[in-house]
Amino acid sequence: MAAEENFLSHLLELRTRLLRAVGSVLVVFLALFAFRDKIYTALAHPLLAHLPKGGHMIATEVTTPFFVPVKVTLLAALLIALPYVLYQIWAFVAPGLYAHEKRLALPLVIASTTLFVGGMAFAYFLVLPIVFGFITHTTPTGVAVMTDIDKYVDFVLRLFVAFGITFQVPVAVILLVKMGVVSVEKLKQIRPYVIVGAFIVGAVLTPPDMLSQTMLAVPLWLLYELGIIFAGVVVRTTRRPEEPAEADERPLTEQEMDEELDRIEAQQKKAD
Repeated sequence: MAAEENFLSHLLELRTRLLRAVGSVLVVFLALFAFRDKIYTALAHPLLAHLPKGGHMIATEVTTPFFVPVKVTLLAALLIALPYVLYQIWAFVAPGLYAHEKRLALPLVIASTTLFVGGMAFAYFLVLPIVFGFITHTTPTGVAVMTDIDKYVDFVLRLFVAFGITFQVPVAVILLVKMGVVSVEKLKQIRPYVIVGAFIVGAVLTPPDMLSQTMLAVPLWLLYELGIIFAGVVVRTTRRPEEPAEADERPLTEQEMDEELDRIEAQQKKAD
């Protein structure tokens, strides 16, 4: 009975956390809705800045001019509300973690979020202007560049996701070393294979041009090297002996809670 009540309380807390997270995104979206056209224009700037004089973007569907800015605004709202969403996830998960897991998990969550946003910023401020500049300057004579806004947004979002995921490499390397899956020395040994794999990943996740593939592969390799450095720091840090109180600190499992309750009831019966 106690285990069932504990399970229901976890479900209720999960529902509360999810409602707060979704509500925060909705509130930010409603606040940004009036600026949806400006937000889309900001997203389209890397291409608009390189279009030839008189060039413009087009909408091939009837509802596209309305729904595309709305989609972009919703994604912007999710990005702005992301810290609060992650806090809700952390608040739900943290009580079930060991003390040493809490010390490692929170910095990794913050680093992962920062790296993902950094990957998107890298794509927006550096990759997109170079790629669109290259494409517009190599367009054959007599061909007008008029990209559909829906396809443009899909293209940009795909690059954002590709670079955001790529920038998670240091976090992935640290986790693999921390879990004992691979050692820092082994990561250094497989460096040549990682470099080749980085260019393969760049070819798969980016448009079929050598420039954007290289601009994804090189940061992927450098982030791998950064992950090796930080993984070495984490390993050296965790080799230090922990304090006894922190080493023993952990939450009780449901089975242990039931056994503790049975023990207390047995003691009370003996006392009676």
